[in-house]
Amino acid sequence: MKRLIFALAASVILAACSSTPTQEQEGAAVEDRSGATAGTQQQKPQTQSTGPTSKPLDSSSMSGNPLKDPSNILSKRSVYFELDSNVVKDEFKPVVSAHARYLQQNRKIKMTVQGNADERGSREYNLALGQRRADAVKQAMQLLGAQPDQIETVSFGEEKPRATGHDEKSWYENRRADLVYPND
Repeated sequence: MKRLIFALAASVILAACSSTPTQEQEGAAVEDRSGATAGTQQQKPQTQSTGPTSKPLDSSSMSGNPLKDPSNILSKRSVYFELDSNVVKDEFKPVVSAHARYLQQNRKIKMTVQGNADERGSREYNLALGQRRADAVKQAMQLLGAQPDQIETVSFGEEKPRATGHDEKSWYENRRADLVYPND
């Protein structure tokens, strides 16, 4: 019953996000692909523009790979979560939506959503939390048109940290789900 309620709530929320991006959505916090460690719970990871200068999602109109084009929202591959939460935050819904549309337009492409957690909590708890995070992203993408067989989920718990510190900044970087395509 909870899954049904969550699915209905997620579909309503995500449907509202499917309109033209607002200025707030355009400035959504995303992973800095330059390799720099950034972000705390108060200070989100650095942003990259996804505004009107971004290339369109339709891969047939692009000469290069949209997944590797830094000006394309599809190059953003991490969804960050609050402590002990698997709710996709509003600021990351445009990223999830863009990847869902990409999968919908490219039915042969598959991806893996890798759930992660920070070091706090037991190993078992963190594995379960990472799986819930990966499943939440997958469910949101399915509600937006991606097919279930296109998305695999896996949890790494606390086993693959992005940041190795023992502070809020590092913990924030490690509370995430990564969107991984073949040959990444």
